[in-house]
Formats: sequence, structure tokens, C-alpha cells
Amino acid sequence: MAGFRTYDDVIALEQTPLNERNLPSSTYEMLQRGATISPDGMALQFFLQGTDYTDAVKFSHQEFMEKVTQTANMLHDLGISKHDVVTIILPNLPETLFTIWGGEAAGIINPINPMLEPAQIAEIMNTVKTKVLVTLMPFPTTDIWEKVSSIVNDVPSLQSILQVDIADYLPTLKRTAVKALAWKTAHKSTRPKLPIRKFAKLIKRYPSDKLTSGREIMPDDIASYFHTGGTTGTPKIALHSHFNEVFDTWSTSQVVELDTESVVFNGLPLFHVHGVITSSSVPLSNGSCIVLGTPQGYRGEDVFKNFWKIVEHYKVTLFISVPTILTVLLRESSEEHDISSLKFAISGAAPMSVEVFQRFEERTGVHILEGYGLTEGTCIAAVNPVLGERRIGSVGFPIPYQEMKIAQLDADGKFERFCEVDEIGTIALRGPNVFKGYKEDVHNKIAWFDSGDEQGKWLNTGDMGRKDSDGYFWLTGRKKELIIRGGHNIEPKLIEGPLYTHPAVALVAAIGRPDPRVGELPIAYVQLKPGMEATEDELIEFAKEHIAERASIPKKIYIVDEVPLTNVGKIFKPSLSWREIKSVYEEALTDVAGVRNLTINVGSHKLHGTLANIQIECEDDADNTNVTEAVNEILGTYTINYEIEFVSS
Repeated sequence: MAGFRTYDDVIALEQTPLNERNLPSSTYEMLQRGATISPDGMALQFFLQGTDYTDAVKFSHQEFMEKVTQTANMLHDLGISKHDVVTIILPNLPETLFTIWGGEAAGIINPINPMLEPAQIAEIMNTVKTKVLVTLMPFPTTDIWEKVSSIVNDVPSLQSILQVDIADYLPTLKRTAVKALAWKTAHKSTRPKLPIRKFAKLIKRYPSDKLTSGREIMPDDIASYFHTGGTTGTPKIALHSHFNEVFDTWSTSQVVELDTESVVFNGLPLFHVHGVITSSSVPLSNGSCIVLGTPQGYRGEDVFKNFWKIVEHYKVTLFISVPTILTVLLRESSEEHDISSLKFAISGAAPMSVEVFQRFEERTGVHILEGYGLTEGTCIAAVNPVLGERRIGSVGFPIPYQEMKIAQLDADGKFERFCEVDEIGTIALRGPNVFKGYKEDVHNKIAWFDSGDEQGKWLNTGDMGRKDSDGYFWLTGRKKELIIRGGHNIEPKLIEGPLYTHPAVALVAAIGRPDPRVGELPIAYVQLKPGMEATEDELIEFAKEHIAERASIPKKIYIVDEVPLTNVGKIFKPSLSWREIKSVYEEALTDVAGVRNLTINVGSHKLHGTLANIQIECEDDADNTNVTEAVNEILGTYTINYEIEFVSS
């Protein structure tokens, strides 16, 4: 039975050598094995609109595998071989999944976030030397084709374009009207100089029972290039081998039990590892079913509004999310629906507040499994136990056969020692799921460290954490300073770089401001050059014009006399983060009944990384217990640890 109670159970599982587990050698073989578990069972159900969630296109496991095989053969015929790259710029569609695994069977896939700006898309495509592009035909509600068509002529390696038509999933009358609008859009767009073929028409030519390439896929062959976070300058492209993806899929499957009756709702984007691995390859490799909800996933119109109806209709067993999704779902009542099929919700990508965790479980009866993962670790690296104690705020135990430790590193990222219990340090990973490195060597210089045990190098995740005496891991901060907005990683340089081009700007520090809905919002502190002038509003407008990624545009820019620096002249961002936490908490607690005075101090903490000390002076007739409950209810929606201290005047 999958799942474990304690860290000792993980260790016990590892007593059988991994090479005796008979894992597949490729993702293609992995899917083949999954399909044989229940060939006629449902593998994929896709609905186009949240309002029509019962109207689904369905594929059995055998049919799904046939589509993957046909896609692989089609791509091979278009010139894709072992070292060639297929770039995928698509929303969540069945064809996206077919191309992901068909592309890995033929060559290397490169999914790109369609929300990136055209220049960023072109840069990534040129970095990986894209040979075939699979993207969307013009469609009224999306600008993907407009973006793509404007840059494909600037990608010299590109030889072919395959177009997927969303309109094929519409009823006949709607399809005709939409295609007419799409035709007008197409003629307004830049015309690529390359052959453009229709995915749906071309795939029919190819056999579905075997790979015509005759390729023998090896475990160390590169399967995918995933870009990490936003990009500026040279993009960071993570290389995943077939065995990276096979192993992470299999090891994650040891944590959560899935079978032929299991149904996983997938609303995460398929350009992200969580959408591909946790939400797709894990269920498919176990003979389970995926419900792919709208091309926009959770962002699809009326998906949240109808989510509990969707769970009831499809008898969903598990869904993968981020804390902001759970927060939104709390607004939709589940009481009128039978959601007894739903056992777990896995949450990652950002810390979760205690309040959201407890309220969600109390209202729905669904158990939340908090976990930790990253593109460089293929996907899942740790998760709370299904059968044991789930500790709120922790990311649980490492997945089986992956090493996870806390290390003390020096200022240059070199190993000093491993940490003691509950001592904060850098989270380090080593194992079959750890990626092969970045495509550009410049990014590999600080990605690894050697502990001297001659067992291989460790991945420096850049995340700070600790391990408690029972083997649970806890995140305490991010050394790499990423801003996480609704599960989307924003690199501060995406904000700082463009702002530095403003003639009046001397120093910039971009950080995340705590937000109860999306976790963090990007803001920036700016120090002006002597004698120069600029207003905060002016800098915001400048940011809107020069920052490529819309999600990275700061919600607020503060002009300060001096940006704080360390003794060696580096910007000291923690003090700015503490200032923001103090500001947010003061605003949130303004109207708490019974409070006369409130003092908040925020700083570093040995166990929690960051801690807010809240000193409260109550009014004479106030009850401390009631005040505490009110404060906990308000601050429970944030993820920053705090302590309450009552003081007298």
C-alpha cells in the first residue's frame, strides 16, 4: 500500500535497492505500463468551459497511448530525433499532453508559458534551438498566435509549425462562428515564412501501435527543457532526463495511493512541472484518470464557481493546488454537494497559512498534504505523510530514495557542515530526481556543492529550512529571494533590472509584500541619484512600460533616502521585508476590539527564520482571550510566524 506514517517508513522502503524496483527506462515506457493496468479505463476527460463541465471529451488509456504514439511518429516525420527540440506554447488541452509525451518519445520537449512576452518566448526558443513549434491557431479569447507569429521568423532553427485548433472542441454552430473570427485575426497577424500544418489533420496519417523511429530511449537521455520562473537576459533552462521524470513520478506515487478508481483534477498549467508530473504522469502511470478542466485550468471562467459540482460529477479523488486556490475555494460552499470521493489536496509552490489550512479541512473534510518541490528537483521533493501526522507549516518527509539535508554554506556557497536538528541552513537535495543542470553553464556555477563524501554533488536549492527531530522539514525563508505570487515565481531582477535603466534611479530592491490572497505581491524600494528627481507614480508608469512580465510589475514603489546596505555594501533585503511585514500586520490589526496600543517588531528568529513580535496593551475592560482569538483569526491568513505578548501601560 502506498503512503507512510513516519520517516522510519520512508527509510524502510529504501532498504530495497532502487535498481531492484524495475522502473521504466523512459516516460514512454512508463505510460505504456500505466495503460496496460486498465486499457479500457478512463485516462483523460477534458471539458472546454466551466459552465459546461459535464460536456467532456474522453480518452481511454489505450486511446490516450495511441495518440501519444501518433504524435511521436508525426514529430519524427517532421525531423525530430533524439537531440532535437519541440517547443510547446499551448494552454491546457489534450493535444498538449499528447505533445509532451509524444515529444519526449521523439526528441526533447520545451514547454513555454504562453503568458510571457514575445521577446522572452523568442529568447527561450533560440536558447534551446527549437526545430518544431506546436502552438495554437488564432482563437478569439487568446493572444497566443499573435505573440507567436510576431517572433517565429526570428528563430533561425525553427523548421515547422503545428497548429492546434480549440474550435474543434466547440459545437458545430459555435465552431463555424469562431473559425470566421479566427480567420480575420490570422490575416491581421504577421505571416510566418515557415510551413504551417494542422495538428488534427496531420496526426491521422501516422500509426498508433509503435514508434516508427525505432528509437531505444535510454534513462539518461534528455526528455525536457523547462524554463524556471521569469526570465531576463539568458534564460535558465533546466534539463530533465527521462529517468528524472520516471523516478519522480514513481517516488511520488509511493506517497499517495492511486489506482484505477482514482480521479485527479488537473487545473495547473502544463508548462509547469506540477501540471506535468504531479497532476498528469503520476495518475496516468497508475492507471488513474485525469480531469483536465478548461484550457485555462483553474483560471478558466466559472471553474471556481462550479468546482464542487465538478468534484461531485467526476468523483474527483485528489487535486493539486497552491494556497491561493484553496483560499478562493473557501468562498464557494461545498455543503450542497457530495464530495465524499475527495480524499486529499496537495498544496505546494508557496507557504500556507494556518488559518486557511484549518478552515479548509473543517469545511470540506478534505485532508491537505503540504509539500515542497522545484523544477530543479523535477517536481516533488518532500510531502507530508498520508497515513501519519500532517504538521501544519511543514513540507513533510523527503520522497523515497532522495536525500534531503540542511547544510551550512559559506558566503561563496561552499560546504562547511550539515546542520543539527532544528538548525536553519540551506536545503540540499541529492538523488535520481535532481536535474542534469542548466543548459547555460553560467547558471551551474552556484547550483551545486560538494560535501566531500564522494557520493556526488548536492543541489543547492537556495531555500532556507530546518529539519526537526521527527524528520519533518520546514521552510524558513528563501535565500534566492524569489517573490512567490499565487504560486508564480518572480525573480527580483525582473523588476530591478528595468528600473535601473531609469536615469534618476541609483539603487533598487524588489521584495514581496505579504498578501492574504496570493501570498506575496511584488513591490520595490528605490534610492534616487543625488540631485535627481522622480515620483513614485512616475516610476510605476516606467515599470509598466519596461518590465516584460506583467505579473512582475510592482504594486507599489517606495522612494527612500537610503536603501539599507550590509557592511560590505550589498543591499540588505531582510530589513525591507521586515518593514513590509510590520506594515501589513499593523494595517490588518487596526480595528481589533479591545486594543488600546499595538507595537510590532519583526526580525530574524533562530527557529522560524522570521518572527513578528506583537505587543498588545488592552483596554481596561477587554478580555485577553477574546483579543488573542481576534488576532489569530486575522493573521492566520498570512504565512509569517508571530507571537503575542500582552503588556501593561
